[in-house]
Amino acid sequence: MPTANQSFLAGTPAHCIVLTSVATEAQAETLARQIVQARLGACVQIHPLKSVYRWKGEVCVGAEWQLSVKTRQCRFDALAQFIAAHHDYETPEIVQLPITAGLASYLRWLEDETQP
Repeated sequence: MPTANQSFLAGTPAHCIVLTSVATEAQAETLARQIVQARLGACVQIHPLKSVYRWKGEVCVGAEWQLSVKTRQCRFDALAQFIAAHHDYETPEIVQLPITAGLASYLRWLEDETQP
């Protein structure tokens, strides 16, 4: 339960999480740092995972590192272009998930950290 000085915002999804995945932890950390330094994301979380996917007619299984980028929806196009330009995959995952509600102070911080 929020304290008296905490409030939550709900409504139009002005904020989002953008997902992408890369082949190695080193690539994940490099891309995450570049995204934050470029102010395209306020925070990037890096998660190890195993993917099962179809690629060029074959089912593949492999280890990957997923990046969860917290940003503003209005920065999505620039972030997507940045990821595509700095990604090793032929067809990288770049998907946007709306944040429909959140702690107001966190969302303000997210906005502050993603100003161009």
